[in-house]
Amino acid sequence: MSKFDSIIVGSGINSLVCAAVMAKRGKKVCVLEREAQLGGCIRTEPLTAPGYLHDTMSTAHPLFVTSPGYAELKDALHANGLTYVNSNAPTGVLLSDGRSFVLRRSREENVRAMNALAPGDGDAYQEGLAFVEKNAELIFALLGNELWSSQIGKMMLGRVWKQGAHETVGFFSPAMQSARAWLDTHFKSDLVKAVLAPWVLHTGLGPESPMSALMAQVIAFTLEGVGLPLVQGGNARTVDAFKAIVEKAGGEFHTNADVAEILLQGGKAQGVRCADGREWQARNVICNVTPTQLYGRLIPASATPDTLRRQAAEYRYGKGNMQIHVALSAPPQWANKELDEVVYLHLTPGMDGVSRAVNEAERGLLPAEGTVVVCNPTQLDASRAPAGGAVLWIQLPECPRHIKGDALGQIAAPADGKWNDDIRERYADRVMERLGKFIPNLQQSIVGRTVISPGDLEKLNMNLVGGDPYSGECSVDQYMFWRPLRGTKDHATPVKNLYHIGASTHPGPGLGGASGFHVANSLAKK
Repeated sequence: MSKFDSIIVGSGINSLVCAAVMAKRGKKVCVLEREAQLGGCIRTEPLTAPGYLHDTMSTAHPLFVTSPGYAELKDALHANGLTYVNSNAPTGVLLSDGRSFVLRRSREENVRAMNALAPGDGDAYQEGLAFVEKNAELIFALLGNELWSSQIGKMMLGRVWKQGAHETVGFFSPAMQSARAWLDTHFKSDLVKAVLAPWVLHTGLGPESPMSALMAQVIAFTLEGVGLPLVQGGNARTVDAFKAIVEKAGGEFHTNADVAEILLQGGKAQGVRCADGREWQARNVICNVTPTQLYGRLIPASATPDTLRRQAAEYRYGKGNMQIHVALSAPPQWANKELDEVVYLHLTPGMDGVSRAVNEAERGLLPAEGTVVVCNPTQLDASRAPAGGAVLWIQLPECPRHIKGDALGQIAAPADGKWNDDIRERYADRVMERLGKFIPNLQQSIVGRTVISPGDLEKLNMNLVGGDPYSGECSVDQYMFWRPLRGTKDHATPVKNLYHIGASTHPGPGLGGASGFHVANSLAKK
């Protein structure tokens, strides 16, 4: 039986970053994946028709290309086949009445366009992003670094020394503001509000959530800076590049390896046992799982305090997510031609519509008019479809995990509250009919469709409980210092040599890999 420096349970982005950083620094690592293929939420598959490649779950990489993991690994990743494509029009919004607005990678253009819609709106946008720029060191430290660290402590003390306690504390007032409060206070145009508000959904929040204003500002800042990079040839190329780095350094990957138990000796983690009886030994064990799995299944109950197990059992999961993957014989022809170059488009009634859909989903209802995210990767990467064809990646971020009803009263709720094939397809039909009003050639161009419900997402990846793509609700009490649990700090666990990474841990969800990087950076020094 091989002895490794570290065993990593799960193969999502945080696991891949963790494995590659440690491998690059001379550590022998082993990655164990429960499913038949590597990557966690990073997959590219022919879901619909021959010749069409779809990113099954995640797709764009703005968080990763701005991460410390990418900074360290980018040369090796690109040498092993990772290539990005991008657009100068990363996002836009299409309102139900047919009006649209495109956000570009130019601050000057965005300010000018917003001021043209409503005098002063562009200036307010500039002010919001200036807040991010002025406080960038603090914001990105809090959102990306280990919070229980001397580095954060020193930075906060230095800020108090330079600016005073009152101004330092004053930062947190606008930082804790909801997106609605910021947008309603500073903007007049419903189009400007609508292009910014839906982006908070991609952080697991809603327009009324605390900190959602800061998230909207940070995202706009990021979109201007790096756009929405897509992987040439499909997102799975990311996994291939990471795998090559690790294996060239002597590391190993094993699929169909369902870890059932953390092996302990003298109160320390020393390896894992899989459900099929196989055992693996290592100096450290790193788990990319939910707190529910870690403390409820993998760690023996005797090794953790009762309070921590209770907190893990009470850990809450957020809204469900649904996807529609469509193969087209021809590119979508938007009625609004300016939308042709947009990478991520939000179709929504507006900010109030986003709020309403979030509320309906949280109450267990199929939203009447939920936000529809539309990405056309073939616009930037023709290799994903046969000549002349296209693929659409459609995301519905406001879905109930357990169905209690339909806001429109058209689809009966199942007795058990679970998603089934009939509800999945009927709800997808509703979305496609709505989308077809703005893409005249949509219905006639469809050659294949695959719908993935919240229930299907959980089957694909057990960390997506109830179809929650963020592995846990991102409310204030489950975020930053309190993610994953109140009783833990950063990525440590009560068990020595056992570490916790992934979307359930700080800095939370998104294809960034920060938690994996920080643990790797710490262990690589030992």
